[in-house]
Amino acid sequence: MLVELRAENYAVIDHAIAVFGPGLNLLTGETGAGKSILVDALALLMGGKASADVVRHGADKAVVACVFETTPGADAILEENGIDSEGNEIILRREILSTGKGRVFVNNQPATVAVLRQLAPELALVHAQTETLSSFDQAQRRILLDRFGGISTDAVAEDHARWRAAATKLDDLLQGEQDRLRMVDLWSYQSKEIEAARLHPGEDESLETEKRVLANSEKLYAAAMSAFDQLYEGGASAEVSLRAALRNVEELARYDNRFAETAQQIQSARATLSDVSAGLRDYADGIDASPERLAEIEDRLALIDRLKRKYGKSVDEVIAFGEDVAHKLSEVEDRDEILKALRAAVTETSNVYQQAASALTVERKAAAAKLAKLAESQINSLAMKTRFQIAVHSTEMAVTDGEEGDLVKGHDIRRAERRAKMEGVLTPEAGASWTAHGWDEVEYRIATNPGEPLRPLHEIASGGEMSRVMLALKVAVEETSSKTRKTNPTPRTLIFDEIDIGIGGRAAEAVGQKLKALGRGQQVLCVTHLPQIAAFADQHFLIDKREDHGRTKMQIRLLDDRARTHEVARMLSGAKVTDTSLQHAAQMIASSR
Repeated sequence: MLVELRAENYAVIDHAIAVFGPGLNLLTGETGAGKSILVDALALLMGGKASADVVRHGADKAVVACVFETTPGADAILEENGIDSEGNEIILRREILSTGKGRVFVNNQPATVAVLRQLAPELALVHAQTETLSSFDQAQRRILLDRFGGISTDAVAEDHARWRAAATKLDDLLQGEQDRLRMVDLWSYQSKEIEAARLHPGEDESLETEKRVLANSEKLYAAAMSAFDQLYEGGASAEVSLRAALRNVEELARYDNRFAETAQQIQSARATLSDVSAGLRDYADGIDASPERLAEIEDRLALIDRLKRKYGKSVDEVIAFGEDVAHKLSEVEDRDEILKALRAAVTETSNVYQQAASALTVERKAAAAKLAKLAESQINSLAMKTRFQIAVHSTEMAVTDGEEGDLVKGHDIRRAERRAKMEGVLTPEAGASWTAHGWDEVEYRIATNPGEPLRPLHEIASGGEMSRVMLALKVAVEETSSKTRKTNPTPRTLIFDEIDIGIGGRAAEAVGQKLKALGRGQQVLCVTHLPQIAAFADQHFLIDKREDHGRTKMQIRLLDDRARTHEVARMLSGAKVTDTSLQHAAQMIASSR
C-alpha cells in the first residue's frame, strides 16, 4: 500500500505531501489544477522516463518521494541489488536536476532506475494517459491472467532451471570444442612436464631448509660441537659443574633431609643435559658437507621455481594445476561419452519442461476464455460496446532426435537451428522462447465498435478507454480471486488517471461501484472529474492551485466529511454551490456507502 507521497519543486508543486489510506483514494479538483501531476510523479517513482521540464521554474532540482508498505517480493529485489531493507516500509526517492540528470535512492541508498522498474510490479501499477500501455506489458498481461486462473508457475520454473542448466553445459562444451582441441597439445606438454617433476607437497620448503644447512655446514658443525663441549665434554662444562654440585648436595642430605629433593632435581637436570648434549653431537655427526648433494638440491629447487613461475605460487598450486590439466585432457578423451550423457540429460529435461509448459498453456487458454467473457461484460457496463478476447500464443520449439529429417520449428534462429539439428537437442539459444513461466505470450484484443475486427488492445483503445478496460479487467480478476481465495502476486496499489473520459450518468456510477469493489481488496488511487465517482471515495483529496507572491502553487488536502460534501456539490453544480447541490451531494455519498 502507498502510505505517503511527497513532491518538491515538481512542475507547479512547491511543496506537497499526501498521506493515503486503504481502499479507494480519489483526487478531484478544477480542470488544470494539476491532478495528473501527482500520477505522473508516481509514474516516475515506478521507473518512468524523466525530463528536465518537470523541474519548477527557478529551482535547481525537483524531488519526488514516496513510502510503500513493503512486500516479500520487494525485499527479495532489494537483497538482490545489495540494498538494505527498512523494516516494514520501503522508501523511494528520485531527484531530477535542471540539467536533465537525475539520481535515484531506495531506502536512502543510491540505486538506479532499473531497480525502480524491478520494484514497480511489486508495489504499484500506474494507468495514466502516458503510462498505461508501457505498464501493461507482456509480463503484466500474463501475471493478470495467471492471477485470475490461480495458475502457479513454480513447477515450470523448476523444470526450466533443470533444462537450462543441462543445455547450457552442453552448449558450452559444443561452443568450446574447437578451442579445446587447439589446447590439447599445450595441455599434454604441461601435464607431462609437471608429472615428470614428481613433486611432493611442501617439497620446496624442506629442500630450502636442507640447502641452508648444506651451504653453512662448517658453521653449523662448529656451533653444535662447541655447544656440546660447553654442556658436556669440556673440563669446565656444565656437566662437570652439576656433578660437583650434586656431590655437595648429597653430603648435605646425609644430615638434613630437606636437601634430598634438591639432589633429585640436580640429578634430573643432569639427565636432561645429557639428552640435549647427545642431540647436539648427533646433529653435528649427521651434517653432510657434500657439495654434490648441495648441487643436486639447487638443481631441484631451480626446476621447482621454473614450474612455480609457470603454474602457481607454491608446489601445492603446481600440483593442483597439473591435476586440472589432466582432468581437461580426460574430458577431451572422453568427449563422446560426455556428449552422450549431456544430450540425454538435455533431452530428458526438455521433455519434462515441454510437458509442464504445455499443461500450463492449456490452463491459460481455459482461464483466458473465462476472463474474456467476464471482462467483456464488465467493460460494456462502462459505456462501451465492445467485443473482447484474450489470446494465448504458444511459442514452443521442438526437436526430434535423429540424423536426417530433424525438425526444428518456432523462432527463426538459423544458427541455433543448425546446431540443434546437428546435435539433436535444444540449446539455450534455440530455446529462446522457453522461460521460467512457460512459453506463452498473452494478447488482449478488443473491437470497440460493432462490425470491426478484433485487434490488439494497444492499437485500438484511447487512454480513457484503456483505463476503463484495465478497471474492468482488474475488477473481474479481483472478484474471482476473492471468491476462490487465490494469492498469486499482483500490484498492491492501482493508479487510474482520467478514467471517466467520455462517460457520465449511469456509466459513471458503474465505474464508481467498480472502483469501490476493487478497493476492497487493493488500494486504489483515481483521478476523476465526475461526482458520481467521487461519491464512492474512502479518502477524498482536493487538488487546487493558488497564487502566492506572484507564483502559482499547487496544494493537496484530505477532505473531512463536510468539505467532501461541498466538493461533490461543486462538481455537480459548478463554481456556485447551492443548497440543492449540497443535498444532492449528501444523498450521493450516503447512497455510495
